[in-house]
Amino acid sequence: MGVTTYTQEFTTSVVPNRMFRALILDSHNLIPKLLPQSIKSIEYVEGDGSVGSIKQTNLHEGSHMKCLKHKIDLLDVENYECKYTLIEGDALGGAGKLESLSYEVKFEAIDGGSKVTSTSYYYAKGDIELTEEEMAGGKDKAMGMFKVVEEYLIANPDVYA
Repeated sequence: MGVTTYTQEFTTSVVPNRMFRALILDSHNLIPKLLPQSIKSIEYVEGDGSVGSIKQTNLHEGSHMKCLKHKIDLLDVENYECKYTLIEGDALGGAGKLESLSYEVKFEAIDGGSKVTSTSYYYAKGDIELTEEEMAGGKDKAMGMFKVVEEYLIANPDVYA
């Protein structure tokens, strides 16, 4: 099984605590409100949001995927870090190329805001090699979600303060 790793970084004027709370701790409430055209709901189907919990994202009809289930592998509230694994969903089996897909997201304080680092680990089946194009859609959607949340937090400075 081959592993392809992809890391994205961006900086924001929003402090790490607010970004972490919005994107990680309260994403099940916030993201469907900010992206109602894409995401119908996000709910915990197992657990309470702590390590081991399983979160299901339900997408709208007409989307090329119906739902995604992620298991929380690490949740470090002190250091603003989260690791989770896609355990079920069309993103894994759609092309028949992935065994699993894991993510690490870190929020670090920098002068005037945060640096957000998101690393994705694509575990391919057998000797299959993934192309940049095959990973691009998911990466672009993740970055788009980060930017929507960032804009919301900048426009609403008291939210998650």
